[in-house]
Amino acid sequence: MKQLLAAIDFSPGTDLVLQSAAKMARREGARLHLLHVAPPQPDFVPYEAGPHVVRDQVAEQLRQEHRLLHQLAAGLQQQGLVVGAHMVQGPTVETILQWAAKDQVDCIILGSHGHGALRRLVLGSVSEGVIRGAQCPVLVVPACVSK
Repeated sequence: MKQLLAAIDFSPGTDLVLQSAAKMARREGARLHLLHVAPPQPDFVPYEAGPHVVRDQVAEQLRQEHRLLHQLAAGLQQQGLVVGAHMVQGPTVETILQWAAKDQVDCIILGSHGHGALRRLVLGSVSEGVIRGAQCPVLVVPACVSK
């Protein structure tokens, strides 16, 4: 069975990524892995907010994202797709590439936020990093589709 990996970040473009991934999974008879990469824990937590307050806020955010990820997977399963949901913390590009290699996926599907050239130059782009490092095809879904 073919393996597809849809990297989602819960941005406004997530629905388009899921639609494209579901369409491809149906067409190919593939298993679809939803992957959400949460940011790694900060190395330093300032004293003003209190480390436990920050830790509790981060934990609650991660729980919410985990619930949402599984809700999205359940919705796709109700459509008859074979779907797995995975949430990990780490550097986004490296984590996506590691999961793709580990699961030997046939295609990675992810969104593009359409940030400007200056931001890409300074910060880099997840989609560009994945395209450069992937050992399989990558489908980049634009965040908005003009009509």
